[in-house]
Amino acid sequence: MIKILIVDDEKPICDLIDINLTAAGYHCRSVQDGLEALDLIESEKFDLILLDIMLPGADGFDIMEYIRPLKIPVIFITAKSDVRDKVKGLKLGAEDYLAKPFEVVELVARVEVVLRRFHKTERILQAGDVTVDLEARKVTRAGKPVVLTNKEYGLLVLFIQNKNVALFKETLYEKVWEDEYFADSRTLELHVQRLRRKMGWENNLVAVYKVGYRLEI
Repeated sequence: MIKILIVDDEKPICDLIDINLTAAGYHCRSVQDGLEALDLIESEKFDLILLDIMLPGADGFDIMEYIRPLKIPVIFITAKSDVRDKVKGLKLGAEDYLAKPFEVVELVARVEVVLRRFHKTERILQAGDVTVDLEARKVTRAGKPVVLTNKEYGLLVLFIQNKNVALFKETLYEKVWEDEYFADSRTLELHVQRLRRKMGWENNLVAVYKVGYRLEI
């Protein structure tokens, strides 16, 4: 399983990230102190580090200097949105830079992009009795093959990668249809209904009022 270290001096933020990345299928550890983070990095192997800049003990830039030779991808997550800080972080070797406050869906998407860039993404997705083989593009339910359209497959992958996270209709439509979402269109709703039936998710793939949908697993 992909292992992610979250380093932020605000525990509520660590907990928020931890809950959502765990729901997306990742294993997370979190610390609120820079020196504790360095101890963990020395003793454990991580596939990705989400790193704040303003930390007690050692700041994010110092930690980045230390871990750069280890070739662990880093995403800075910080309230320091000044362009100079962003440039400094990227020049030190960070793969991405996300300013607070941020949308959880965007964070999960950026994590996925960086892990894919480093060939560290899981190739098998699991949600209950549903399994998706991303390499073979095959879907099974309780061991039996399920035939999906391209759009249904795209929605399925997004929902599993963001389990227990509310996804906006606009986000789903733009990512799967690669087009702008129109509120009066029922295309997305019809595809979600068909996906519910095929996956047996009548009680799992729920509508979130004025937002979109959430896969509850």
